[in-house]
Amino acid sequence: MIHAIMICPLNRKGNKMKKILFVLFFISLNAHSANIGICKNQEYALCAASAATPTGKTITVQGKTFREGVAVCPILTGDSIANLDLMNGSCDHAPNKVWSLFGVPPQTSYPQGPSWTTVTAVVRTFTIGQTPTTGMSNMWSFPCEIQAKSVNGVKLASCYGPIMESPWNNGHVQQGEKAFTQAPAKATYPVGGNIPK
Repeated sequence: MIHAIMICPLNRKGNKMKKILFVLFFISLNAHSANIGICKNQEYALCAASAATPTGKTITVQGKTFREGVAVCPILTGDSIANLDLMNGSCDHAPNKVWSLFGVPPQTSYPQGPSWTTVTAVVRTFTIGQTPTTGMSNMWSFPCEIQAKSVNGVKLASCYGPIMESPWNNGHVQQGEKAFTQAPAKATYPVGGNIPK
């Protein structure tokens, strides 16, 4: 089911298809025993089209260690889907912080770097490799710090998450796996996820 959502261009199927794909996404995540929740009408960072830069630190996710990356992401307001297992079981966040989540329903247009103008999101797939532009990062349900200055009227956040980690099972992704992102083709460690077989 996840395979179907990742390769379908969400923008071209209309509202009915977006809702169907969202339901499939939700069911697929529940099948992996994640504690999925909806954070109601609050600020969140949307990192789907962002690139990540290694921080030189490591991050531990459910007992597994990964390199840590930081991504700059626009802050949106609304309902969002969360893996509460990674958020201490709650949508609450500290002052000047937000969580990196996905909108409900999924956003099809939103501010994207480097200009932070609102553009249509474009889903692309790629094969995971060993270079920065063929690697990937995962920011979903990880913490972000709100940046002091907006750019072109857009509030931004610095989000910290693992590089080469699967959002579906929190395991290490492998070279040769297929992945998806909304980041451009030459983005370093684009935020996204591997496509389960």
